[in-house]
Amino acid sequence: MTDEATRETAEDARGWRAATEAALYGPGGFYRRPEGPAGHFRTSVHASGLFAEAVAELLCRVDEALDRPGTLDFVDMGAGRGELVTGVLAALPADVAARVRACAVDLADRPPGLPDRITWLAELPRTVSGLVFANEWLDNVPVEVAEVDAAGVPRLVLVRRDGAELLGRPVSGAEAEWLARWWPLGAEPGLRAEIGLPRDQAWATAVTSLQRGLAVAVDYAHTVAARPPFGTLTGFREGRGTAPVPDGSCDITAHVALDACAALDPALRLPEALLCTQRDALRALGLIGARPPLTFASTHPTAYVRALSTAGEAAELTASGGLGDFGWLLQPVGIENPLL
Repeated sequence: MTDEATRETAEDARGWRAATEAALYGPGGFYRRPEGPAGHFRTSVHASGLFAEAVAELLCRVDEALDRPGTLDFVDMGAGRGELVTGVLAALPADVAARVRACAVDLADRPPGLPDRITWLAELPRTVSGLVFANEWLDNVPVEVAEVDAAGVPRLVLVRRDGAELLGRPVSGAEAEWLARWWPLGAEPGLRAEIGLPRDQAWATAVTSLQRGLAVAVDYAHTVAARPPFGTLTGFREGRGTAPVPDGSCDITAHVALDACAALDPALRLPEALLCTQRDALRALGLIGARPPLTFASTHPTAYVRALSTAGEAAELTASGGLGDFGWLLQPVGIENPLL
């Protein structure tokens, strides 16, 4: 690359955090497009209604732990088009549903046809008593990317709108401290990491909004013992992985360091958080997915087909190598962990 081309690239480039923010949530951004996320990728919510039923069961357990309050909050973070909150309300027992104050939080505009009883907000409510549920929300909280240069120094990665990258200033301050604690990089040139500090802060905000209840984050995740050496930044478009280009044409996502999110300020004096797989969490909520006995096919054929379909959907939600490997981070506030 010529010196002139390098200057042009640098002038047009910015950190991945700012570039992602604009590409996903700015005017014409990916998440403001009319088809919504479901038009490009399939989450657990879209895979089966069983997922919403399991979240409804968890909300009922939170309700019990709170001694059945007159108002029970359910907050769906990163609500997309409101599929989860709508499914949860439909799956709740009538006596619980009648007391639920449902809120969907997303930067996109309120989708048409959403039930009037669901409040649509751009920001998390300040006070919540109930369940805050964030399904694939943290992975879309934009973060900076660091890469080790030829001298062994981690530097911020800058990116142009067309996806071309170059290295910026050395990582410093709180970002450097986060890397040293949560994603130590060796001296080998090309090693990369996503600096998850904004996600830690977003999660802390979600947890501290709770007066009493439970906050849950569900996402692609990794822990400090097994960080991917070259990071996980990627794009999705029309159901397929693609290069992460911050021009609004694709989703831009990266897996979440959920163990870092879980390390909240000790001064909050919160009960210990629980980290587990989606497979274990859904099974603890009663989603087993056992196949019906074959003899059932001849005695109750319609019910057998229905049960077989349910078992298949449960298997997808709990599958190793797939959705079952998602991480669940559960932080109770003022109650015991209802998943246990």
